[in-house]
Formats: sequence, structure tokens, C-alpha cells
Amino acid sequence: MIVLLPPSETKAAGGSGASLTTARPGESPLGFPGLAVARSRALAALDRLVAAGQDVSTPAKARAAADNAAVRSAPTMPAIDRYTGVLYDALGAGSLDADARAWVETHVVIQSALLGFVRASDHIPAYKVSEHTKLPGERMRDLWSEAGAVIDGFALDLRSKAYAALAPVAGAVPVEIVSPEGKALNHWNKAGKGALVRSLAEAAVEVDSADALVRWAASASVPLTGTETGLRLVVQDPRLAPSEPGTAAGPVQDR
Repeated sequence: MIVLLPPSETKAAGGSGASLTTARPGESPLGFPGLAVARSRALAALDRLVAAGQDVSTPAKARAAADNAAVRSAPTMPAIDRYTGVLYDALGAGSLDADARAWVETHVVIQSALLGFVRASDHIPAYKVSEHTKLPGERMRDLWSEAGAVIDGFALDLRSKAYAALAPVAGAVPVEIVSPEGKALNHWNKAGKGALVRSLAEAAVEVDSADALVRWAASASVPLTGTETGLRLVVQDPRLAPSEPGTAAGPVQDR
């Protein structure tokens, strides 16, 4: 079982891992070696973007420009710790016990606009590239349209529609996020996704199909059900149902 997550615009600074260029032969900080050529093209295009000059008109933009300029030499950290924001805060990888953390490192794969698919345990630098970034001489779709071939087996797809379209994964099962009233959610669906992954990790779920996952969800009182096109997760706006920080229940609302 693989859980596919989108990246986050916000990222933690720093790191203590080897950079993309100083890792010793055979100790690359990145998995999925089949993406090496596409990654090299993306990094070369980012070099051209940096050389052309980036917007530094605000402190945030200046930091992003500095991260991009140092992307090859900067220290790295596990991707699951690098990405921040609503989804990753709800997942709370840093507060998981050792077994749940190991589950995340084995089962979670994150899609990066710069590096393609990376495992939760892969060490990555800070960078500022999204699916909307114009990389000189490259098109995002051309870079990553075939990247999904590296994903094997049952894949639970929690990516945004934009990232799923950028790198389609054959057979991946999408998850629709809705409120208890059945309405589509936007911002708070990220919290629901993070809480779902945390629940999966804490329960060390091992399934090989959507049907098996739905059966687990029913046994665990997780409001995840099957639909004609994939799965549906019911999520409560956490402002309406507050819970203790770092708990898996978070925005997931039982029916």
C-alpha cells in the first residue's frame, strides 16, 4: 500500500542531511532512481531560473529565492519533516511513536514539482517550486507525465487534482473529501487527509485494495466509504469540532 500526498508550499528551514550534490556515491538522499533524468532536467531548469534573477521584493520571496539558489548544496531533511502546513501539521509525523513513524516512512510518497515522487524518508532540501512555476526550457507536464510508473501496487491518492493530473498514477484510488452534510471542502480537506494518514500509521494498516481499506475504516470508526469513482472521507471543520492538538481524530467526523 502506498499513500500519495501532495507537497506543501511551506517548508521547514535547515536540515542536517547530506546535500543533493555532496552525498557519497550509492548514498543518494533520494529514492526512485528511475526519476533521475527528469530530476536532473528540473534542477538544470531551476539553475536557469536562478541565473535569470528571481523576485526578492518581500522577505518571503527573498527566502524562497535563496532556497532555490542553494538547492544543490543546502542541507537536507526527511521529506515528511520538510513539508509543513495544514495537512502535515494534522499528520504530525514528529509526534508519532517509532512504529507509526516507520509506517509513514515505508508507505507515504510525496509528489514534488521539483524532484518528482519522493518517499517520506527521502532527504530533500528547501526549495520554492510548485506545479505553476515556469521553469525555463521545461514544461512540468513533460517532466513528470511518466513519473507515475515508479508507483507499484495499491495506491491511495490524497493528492490535489492538479498534482494528480501532472503525474498520473495508473489505478490510484482518489479520495473525495466532504463535510458531514455532503458538501465539498477546500481548505479543511487538507486537515482531514493528514488525520487520515495519522490514523493509518498508528494502526499500521496493511491492505492491498480499496475494499480492504473500507473494511478497516468501518472497524476503526473512520468515516471512509466507497464510491463509484474511488473513496469518500467525511471531515468536520475543526473549528466546529475542536480536538486536542496532535490527535488523529482531528477533523475526521464519525457518522
